[in-house]
Amino acid sequence: MNRPKLPVLPAAAAVPAMLLMLMPLTLLSGCGIAPSPSPAPADPKALIQFLAAEYSTDTRPLLEGIVKDFEAKYPNIDVELQVANWDILDGVYTTMISKNQPPDLLNTNVYAHFAKDGLLNDWNDILSPELKANLSPMLMQMDYWNGAQYAIPYLATVRNLYYNKDIFDEIGLTEPPKTWSELVETARKIKQAGKAEGFGVDLTDNESQAYLSYFFFGAGGGWMKDGRWTINSPENVEGLTFLKSLYDQGLTDAEPTVTTRDEKHRILGNGKLGTMISGNYFTSVVPKEFPGLKWGIGPMPVKDGTPPISFGVQDMLVSFKTDHTNKEALSKFISFLYDDARYESIILREGFLPVTKSVGDKLGAKDQNVKDSLEALRTAKFYPVNHPAWQKVMDGTRKMGQAVLVDRMPPQAALDQLQQIALTKSKE
Repeated sequence: MNRPKLPVLPAAAAVPAMLLMLMPLTLLSGCGIAPSPSPAPADPKALIQFLAAEYSTDTRPLLEGIVKDFEAKYPNIDVELQVANWDILDGVYTTMISKNQPPDLLNTNVYAHFAKDGLLNDWNDILSPELKANLSPMLMQMDYWNGAQYAIPYLATVRNLYYNKDIFDEIGLTEPPKTWSELVETARKIKQAGKAEGFGVDLTDNESQAYLSYFFFGAGGGWMKDGRWTINSPENVEGLTFLKSLYDQGLTDAEPTVTTRDEKHRILGNGKLGTMISGNYFTSVVPKEFPGLKWGIGPMPVKDGTPPISFGVQDMLVSFKTDHTNKEALSKFISFLYDDARYESIILREGFLPVTKSVGDKLGAKDQNVKDSLEALRTAKFYPVNHPAWQKVMDGTRKMGQAVLVDRMPPQAALDQLQQIALTKSKE
């Protein structure tokens, strides 16, 4: 093998050259010869821990697909998705918070007590201007507390009376009940026919506050008035007394404190329940499981002589302060989640009402029922979600069905207790 010849150095020059080869790098740098720089460490990935509520069997695969697409577009952001059923969701995030490891993003139906405790990020520091302008101003206002946007709307519903048309046809009913007296008569006719129960009531842990709301507002009452709790008002007592009378007369389903709303959907689909109050998701979930079902929709029944009402519910997203909060990453993920095509797929598959103007306009133009529901949402009554005591009040309602229907506690006494919970918590 031929090698190139090296130039011959004078003896005096050879020694310094050899010394240079042996000198440590620190000395070399002092002589004006810099070492090669080490490669810069890679930027750590941003982390978003997302705890989502499970609405249906579609929820998990739907969100998993969205997360996968997002991570493909933003490889420097990891999204750890956890999906929990509403039955256990409170327990999951409460445990995480108690360990000082809250999720970066939580899908929930409460927020104000978290905000009061200083646990939440302000969405004004996260949302893009485009997305903020696209979200429902009315719902955004409900999620605004003490000068900050501590929550943003995620999904919405309005509640209506749904009924089994086959059962109505069999007993000669052509219209759903609109008043309490009509509800009594309808439920009695269904019950007397002997094939189904009249009116489904959910006073389990998940929906007690909802059914109380139906009859509070239906009697002209409500949870608060002029910023003050009115839980034990005469109107609310009358509403709960009427609900109890339906149960005492055998006009409701047999187990209001045991079978949940979703279970009652199936009972109605199977032809064993005539009527129940539920949300827009009924129109997607129940016909999918019972494709032969003929169903109808009507307004929530109210006390005779009381103007018709609509009742709305919103679920929201909150962002907890964590030891790895990355607001830029959160902004990108939220904008990705609410992208029109992606968000529309969530709405259509889960059966909710959209909270963005762009998707609402599109779906309302195609579906009159969606358009009517969005219009009803604008004038609907809602839970007082922007009050920090609401979580404790809602917890208190979970015992209401057992206390009033089963243990025979008078409605006045039960609502007095709930009022005291609200007042006590409000002073803390």
